[in-house]
Amino acid sequence: MSRLLFLFLLSLILKPQLSSSVSCTNHKFSRNRSYQKCADLHYLNSYIHWTYDSDKSLLRFAFVAPPGTPEGWVSWAINPNGTGMVGAQSLVAFKQLDGAMAVKTYRLNSYRDIREGELSYEVSDMEGEYSGGVMTIFATVKLPAGTDNVNQVWQVGNSVVNGQSPAKHEFQEENLKALGKLDLVKGESFRDDDSGNSKLRNKNIHGILNVVSWGISFPVGIIMARYVKTFSDPAWFYAHVTCQLSSYVVGVGGWGTGLKLGSQSSGIVYSIHRNLGITLFCFATLQVFALFLRPKKNHKYRLYWNMYHHGIGYAVLILGIINVFKGFEILQPERKWKVAYISLLSVLGGIALVLEVVTWSVVIKRKKMNNDANN
Repeated sequence: MSRLLFLFLLSLILKPQLSSSVSCTNHKFSRNRSYQKCADLHYLNSYIHWTYDSDKSLLRFAFVAPPGTPEGWVSWAINPNGTGMVGAQSLVAFKQLDGAMAVKTYRLNSYRDIREGELSYEVSDMEGEYSGGVMTIFATVKLPAGTDNVNQVWQVGNSVVNGQSPAKHEFQEENLKALGKLDLVKGESFRDDDSGNSKLRNKNIHGILNVVSWGISFPVGIIMARYVKTFSDPAWFYAHVTCQLSSYVVGVGGWGTGLKLGSQSSGIVYSIHRNLGITLFCFATLQVFALFLRPKKNHKYRLYWNMYHHGIGYAVLILGIINVFKGFEILQPERKWKVAYISLLSVLGGIALVLEVVTWSVVIKRKKMNNDANN
């Protein structure tokens, strides 16, 4: 079962990207505005048109994209120091409560520190339009002298708070990949696959490894220890140890990818997910060491070892499942993946419930037989 789900989740990494048959060359703008160059952006059905005066370092552009909903927003940004959202200098267009279009500027100091205000670039001629289901941002930006290309980030959202500021956007694959470089001189838009794709793939791998280890395999190992022991001794022990050690090895891989993601995401901290992960990994490591310190059945410390082992084991079980759901909140995959995991947990819970009843029936029956034999 774990192997099948692993393959099922692995398709997250291999999910094909969406494309659009419309080309930027077909666009026409109001007031006969025209641009020397344009590019089809590969995500969110977005397009960028621009004219660049390299002598004056003036970039006149039009960004075109459909918002997530008619009440949503679109954004195009330049990141002067990085390739992602953090540090981006953003222009955001949306409809206000009176229906008029607004274009505002925001500085994204971190995912939790998004401030409206002036950008480090001089921006003029800002204007927004909404027509035919798409929004367009028009603006002129004064760039540093000698600029040939910029790191661009674009995004769309579903809603606007009180008609004044954009609400949080989705975190689907399309949204996370909406970044790259724009060569202002050659007229090319491209992605640095060593950054964006690699980071997204690491996130998916991190999620898959941790779901399979702490979220599935570890609970299965506990079920083996609690219920199979009644019917098959000592086979349950070897099955339990094999399952839990496999969980730990896979979990180490998930831990490693998590550390790598943390080092790649300066300024982005998911405190609860991180702290739960640290605690979970420490407890799981204690469980591994406990295997080598396990007293014999008749040893005077065996009772205390059992209390320790069971307590830490159930703590890992609970923390693992909670942290898997925290991971879902962060990564925000398609709803079907979360539903699949919940369904699997429900199946495991149902199996455990049935085995609990069967086990107690067997134990009570054996106890009664032993009492009858003694009498």
